[in-house]
Amino acid sequence: MIGRTILHYEIVETLGRGGMGVVYKARDTHLDRFVAIKVLPPEKVADPERKRRFVQEAKAASALNHPNIVHIYDIAEAGGIQFIAMEYVPGKTLDQMIGRKGLRLNETLKYAVQIADALAKAHAAGIVHRDLKPSNVMVTTDGLVKVLDFGLAKLSERTTGEFGETATMREEEKPDTAEGTIVGTVAYMSPEQAEGKPVDARSDLFAFGSLLYEMVTGQHAFHGDSKLSTLSAILKEDPIPVSAAVPDAPRDLEKIIARCLRKDPARRFQHTDDLKIALSELKEESDSGTAVGAQTSAHPTKAIHMVRITARSSLGFQMANGWLSRTRPLPANPTPCFCCPWRAVRKQG
Repeated sequence: MIGRTILHYEIVETLGRGGMGVVYKARDTHLDRFVAIKVLPPEKVADPERKRRFVQEAKAASALNHPNIVHIYDIAEAGGIQFIAMEYVPGKTLDQMIGRKGLRLNETLKYAVQIADALAKAHAAGIVHRDLKPSNVMVTTDGLVKVLDFGLAKLSERTTGEFGETATMREEEKPDTAEGTIVGTVAYMSPEQAEGKPVDARSDLFAFGSLLYEMVTGQHAFHGDSKLSTLSAILKEDPIPVSAAVPDAPRDLEKIIARCLRKDPARRFQHTDDLKIALSELKEESDSGTAVGAQTSAHPTKAIHMVRITARSSLGFQMANGWLSRTRPLPANPTPCFCCPWRAVRKQG
């Protein structure tokens, strides 16, 4: 494909590959700008009904016009190739940035607020992402977040049952154990999505919780030796508490993540705007240095503990000294002292 021209898009280089196709960097010869071209696999658009639903949702996504959502320019077909032309974003995906210990707190909150803002915009327009994961979040060199692939998950919807094939559980995705990557998209599914039930915006919030958990800890919220065991963990297990992996993580951040990862959608955040507000407030506290660590409220810091010990020791010393001054025998011939009249009186007696 390199060097080939599709309509007025000249393919320059390959940017990435995934279950939903291959992404190329291309030059728009009409507007003289770079774009990203996603070529869709033929099997994904073979079914006319799936293709119709995809085109309908892609059109809706193209109208979102939000700074944290990659803008879709065109959906077209040429020479038997179905493709999407979208905004080209130079930068890295989150799966390339998250290390084994996660991201720094200020980076995590900075990106999380932007992702939540993008989701809030999409959800307000009635669009559910369905496949939120680190590889679908781009970060520019300036720290601007761009969420990718809104609407693309529509192409892979299927009727499913518990542990059956699901919308984003694709056989072509192979396990990858490199730093900052995951074993398939399954790790970010909501319980209802894993069971093949209808999903709404709250399913995206569960995926967001899994993503945020990984950004903080560098570990997957749910994982197993296989896709089946990972799905089982999503349905039946709770992740290791954030504070167990990152003791100094803000207590409120741990609560936000835990609420996003509730098995029951009714117990999660019900509106993405509420999640965005909670994250924004926490970011403000973190930036000002007033955010409370997860263990701070339960266990005093060493400094506070030492202050308390010192204060108690000082008080004990003062009490002991007072007791000794009352019980110590007086000398036989005390020296007169004008500042201690009782000594002078005793001398006279």
